[in-house]
Amino acid sequence: MIVVVTGTSGLIGSSLVSFLSRKDITVRKVFHENPTDNEISWKPEYGGWDSAFTDGIDGFVHLAGENIATGKWTKEKKEKIRSSRIEGTKRLCEHVLKLQPPPSVFVCASAVGFYGDRDAEILNEDSSRGNGFLSDVCIDWEAATKEVSKAGIRVVNLRFGMVLSNAGGGLAKMLTPFKMGMGGKIGSGKQYMSWVAIDDVTGAIHHALITDSLHGPVNVTSPNPVTNREFTKTLGRVLKRPTIMPMPAFGARFAFGEMANDLLLASTRVEPKKLLDVGYHFQYPELEDALKHILIAA
Repeated sequence: MIVVVTGTSGLIGSSLVSFLSRKDITVRKVFHENPTDNEISWKPEYGGWDSAFTDGIDGFVHLAGENIATGKWTKEKKEKIRSSRIEGTKRLCEHVLKLQPPPSVFVCASAVGFYGDRDAEILNEDSSRGNGFLSDVCIDWEAATKEVSKAGIRVVNLRFGMVLSNAGGGLAKMLTPFKMGMGGKIGSGKQYMSWVAIDDVTGAIHHALITDSLHGPVNVTSPNPVTNREFTKTLGRVLKRPTIMPMPAFGARFAFGEMANDLLLASTRVEPKKLLDVGYHFQYPELEDALKHILIAA
């Protein structure tokens, strides 16, 4: 199987390349610049690439997009988040539609931000959209793949939860204060966090590539979401550090601006119904086991 992957320098993409290679899948990586062997430079604003690069392609995994967790959400930052996902996906889809023969599957990133702030409501792929900036982005992001689906290519929109890895992402940013004994719940601590270990992220992407019955929106989250309070206590227990330094909601908003509402204070309790229905076996369904693997065993 030959698969083109965008966003290979990111947290998920870099892990995915190694994982797929171990599965005897040939990966052709897409970079913005300075490609080497089996790689290509592509900028969405300039259209497609050399057709020889996509000869014999079986599938695409599109992960590229502006990092949402770095810097405050200024007007300019929000526009970068939107355009990098929506316009970038549209451009890539336009190119995919020109391929002959076409690939059999197109896997595109999305996020559980689709559901918005929903308190303790249990959400699956049939649940309605939420409100807010991230929800709006996810709606348009997934809609950008519709033409590919209409052309008969199987499309999977992976709605990622909070990805746990010691190599980057939200967990890596938490480690320094938590290791210093300065960690604590954020806001009320009652908000649900839909998390997933990086091993299950790569496993779910692989499952999406090879499972013909999987299509449309698919939640990539652990079957066991936890509240922020539970997450905090578990992380402290694994690190053997106290968690007595809470961050009030107003403090989070002061420090992170609008981003705090969507990423830190919103409650999103998601279940991965479709993955479970098609028989995906989670390697780390429980938070404590996942954290021990990532922070101690790795």
